Formats: sequence, structure tokens, C-alpha cells
Amino acid sequence: MKEREIYSHLKVFPPFAVRIDGRGFRRALDSLGLLKPYDERFAHAMADSVELFFKESGLNPLFAFTFSDEVSLFFHEMPYNNRVEKIDSIIPAFVSSALTIRLRLEKPVSFDSRIVLLGKEDIYKYLLWRQAETWRNHVSSYGYYTLLKSGMSENETAMSLKNMKASQIHELVFRHGINLAETPVWQRCGIMIYRESREKTGFNPLKQEEVKTQRKRIIQDWNLPIFKNEEGRKLIERLVS
Repeated sequence: MKEREIYSHLKVFPPFAVRIDGRGFRRALDSLGLLKPYDERFAHAMADSVELFFKESGLNPLFAFTFSDEVSLFFHEMPYNNRVEKIDSIIPAFVSSALTIRLRLEKPVSFDSRIVLLGKEDIYKYLLWRQAETWRNHVSSYGYYTLLKSGMSENETAMSLKNMKASQIHELVFRHGINLAETPVWQRCGIMIYRESREKTGFNPLKQEEVKTQRKRIIQDWNLPIFKNEEGRKLIERLVS
């Protein structure tokens, strides 16, 4: 029967990204009373779940980028003989479990998963794309919940937004007292999780001398630059290298 595992020999070779997206989150999260359109408690739970993945999964992502209920993880190496079945099952399963624990959910949540083949030179373009999607999601989310609060039904709200340009949504939200250019940076630009090396000075009692070592810690960056700007490009170059 082993031959019926039709994708068991399918492999992928780094570098690549794995993007996971929340599936059916709304019903599972309704009981938490989260703020709309953004709740910092949920954003922290997502970032903390990704950080736990760095620490406990046994995998070694270069870094991760997350917004809303989406996470992109970037890899230069992968165990399990690079098998697609393993990659696309272990990663969303771990993050689903971590998020369920972090939020103390009574109903299960799940992520779907896809592998994105990237050359090293493609990682920057991919992140430009996902950060642009972060901004689009930011604009549409504020527009959606602004219209709902004005008394529209969900169907009416969806139809209205479908016919509105981004500039019109900006103006709509601004008339209700919200400047989308001044909302928290993490809502507009996303959150990045990565390892950072720090030099630490210690003392070797055997040699009776001071020694310097490199220590790595995991950073949650909630104040990302815009990737298409110089500061953002340099950040990505540093992480990729």
C-alpha cells in the first residue's frame, strides 16, 4: 500500500517560503470578544506562536513575517529529506496547536499551508508583495467595520466596499475619526520574527580569562519599516544573508 501515498516522494529544495493561512477562524475566535478590526491580544498570540515555533519545532527558519491570520516562514534548510508532505503538515499543525494553547481556545483552529519556491533574489519581491497585502487588508478591514458600525448589514457592507477605491475608503474612515496613516505600525506593515546575534562577555574559570561568545535571541519586530524603502530593503538583505 505504500505506493498509494502518491506524494510521498515529492521534494522541495531551499530556499523557499511556507505560507500558512487561518481557516475558519471567525467562529472559533468569536467567544474571545476580540476588538475589531484589530486586537493586539490576537496579534501577540500569533507572534508568540511563531516564536514558539522557532524555539520548539526542531526546524530552523531564517525569519517569519505575519499579519492578520497569515504567516510566511522562510527556510534555507529543512530536515525530513525536504519532503513536501512533511513540511506542509508539520508546520501548520504546530502553529495551530501553539495558537490554541496561547489563546486558551475551546474550539479548534487550523491553518492551510503552501510552499512558495523562491530563489534568494526572490525573497525581497515576495515580502514586498505580502507587505502590500498587509496594507490592503488594513484598509479594507477598517472600511468594513466602519460601515458595519454605521448600521449596514454584512452583505451591504461587502457590496459597498466592492465598488470603492482605496482612496474612497481612506476618506470614509477619516470622516469617522480614524487616520489610516497613523494607526499602529504593526497593523500597517506587519510583524517580523527573527533571530539576532549578540556578543556576550563571560569568564572562563579554567583558563582564568575573559571570553566573548555569540548568543542568539529571538526578536519580535513590531515596528517594521516599509520594505520598498531603503531601510526596509537593508533589513531584508541582512536577514537573508
